Amino acid sequence: MSAIDYSTLTKEQLIEVLKRRDVQAHYGLHWERQNITPDKALNRDFVGFELLPEQCYGEGPWENLVIEGDNYDALRHLATTHAGQFHLIYIDVPYNTGNKDFVYNDHFFDSRDRYRHSTWLEFIYQRLVLAKALLKEDGAIVVSIDDNELFNMGLLMNQVFGERSFLANCIWQKRYSRENRSAIGDAHEYLLIYSLKPDAFKQRRGRLVLGDKQKSVYKETGHPRGKWRAVSLSAQGFRPNQMYEIVSPITGKVFRPPEGGCWKVIKSKYDDLLAQGLIYFGKDGNAMPSRMQFLEDIDGMTPWTWWPHDEVGHTDEARKEIQDIFGTQTAFDTPKPTRLMERVLQICAPEKDALVLDFFAGSGTTAHALLRMNKADGGQRRFVVVSSREATDETPDRNLCRDVCAVRIRKAMEGYSSIKTGFVEPLGGSFAYLKAIPVPMHRFEEQLTDSMVWTFAQQASGHPLSAPQQGVSTSINGNHLIAYCANTKPSTLAALCAKLENHKGPAVVLSWGIQAVQEALVGLAMNISYVAVPQDLQHAFRQGNAQVREPEPVETEAREDQLVLQGEQP
Repeated sequence: MSAIDYSTLTKEQLIEVLKRRDVQAHYGLHWERQNITPDKALNRDFVGFELLPEQCYGEGPWENLVIEGDNYDALRHLATTHAGQFHLIYIDVPYNTGNKDFVYNDHFFDSRDRYRHSTWLEFIYQRLVLAKALLKEDGAIVVSIDDNELFNMGLLMNQVFGERSFLANCIWQKRYSRENRSAIGDAHEYLLIYSLKPDAFKQRRGRLVLGDKQKSVYKETGHPRGKWRAVSLSAQGFRPNQMYEIVSPITGKVFRPPEGGCWKVIKSKYDDLLAQGLIYFGKDGNAMPSRMQFLEDIDGMTPWTWWPHDEVGHTDEARKEIQDIFGTQTAFDTPKPTRLMERVLQICAPEKDALVLDFFAGSGTTAHALLRMNKADGGQRRFVVVSSREATDETPDRNLCRDVCAVRIRKAMEGYSSIKTGFVEPLGGSFAYLKAIPVPMHRFEEQLTDSMVWTFAQQASGHPLSAPQQGVSTSINGNHLIAYCANTKPSTLAALCAKLENHKGPAVVLSWGIQAVQEALVGLAMNISYVAVPQDLQHAFRQGNAQVREPEPVETEAREDQLVLQGEQP
């Protein structure tokens, strides 16, 4: 639409324009999107994931992914292959402090820029829109932030996820000693938590494990069921069927609900508890009635928004963890403590098979915490972490992902020597190391590599990753097989036939020469779907990214076989 030349409009026409604009106006966050320097990552290129075997850890196939590259590129790829699959997305976004914490278009963003906040908002907004498409409906996205952009971040989250998706703003006490440089000392940061369906999230959210401090309130009195504590029987509010009198069976003293309150349970429930000996009237029988709660019945605590440092760690602890792993605190400037991330995982990824994404991975704390959690409870949670190189014009050789994030995760998996505690036991696990590479659509056919095709095929079909093989690559997950023919040489087609002739389940075959492959497989009575390279990959990528911009809710269940939808039936 061409711009309106307001100078040519009459007074009446200008009034009509303003009336229409007022009708269209809506409450929300606005920023100067037209005036900021465009983000170079915002383009329509295909994004391929190139497997770098020398940077991977452990034997394949790999369930965990470490992705090097711009997170916008990585998210566009994941939007095609992982839509609606993540139980938890955690991000520690740049705080936009002006102290070289925000790399934009290959240089640290200048805090003196008049569009400082608008540039930051647009940068985060574009990534949040993609992140929303990746989240399960009952999943949660958690964003770490401080005072610099807290209010903007909250409004932006409301805009992307909806105000009704807000769950909590948790306060993390990051310091244990006073900060005296400011007029009022800075002692905390925030974690904003949103879910597409808060009620559904509440049903799956995890409880917190009781620590020694919480267990200490349960006393041993010789009761056959062990330690217990007295829990108040009164509640706030007025409910007619919870306003009865209670008589102490020991002293006959009569109790009524406190002023402005009622009992927590109806009379019949109270009678049941009394008959079971679970109502406590104090040592002399004259205390306000309470319910006996036994430690053995507690499966955890309901989380609340205050997270003190003695429970989840502090910034000094996080820096010491970095020093313990790398031998220096300068490897990464602003890490989060592993205990903080364990708290996030306990609440938002309690399932032992949860899939977790962190696309501002930094030093890899999220992955480290997930591995510790798996070790503790025998879980098989999986992570996808994205970290940029953070290379700038001044430091072109910097590679944060390869030299910090991946190194930390590798050390956590294989164990390492600590100066303080000696050898730290390995947590186990493995990961594939991928590099996100933009491929211009007009150069698609010549720049698309076998590794990119094979990685895309496995991810889109829900298979763990393996390295591509010479000629034909195959992967079987359950009874589902995928195969990629890198060429149509007779030896390659013969190898493909050998792989397929004994397979009983559905199969997907990708090839640059679909007709030759179909002719070679004539006679095989199988459920085979064909995917043409590069056309179908290009189509799938465009379709996956187009769906992200739709206002309708994103489909959250992973499709059983995404590539079949793009392929051609024989």
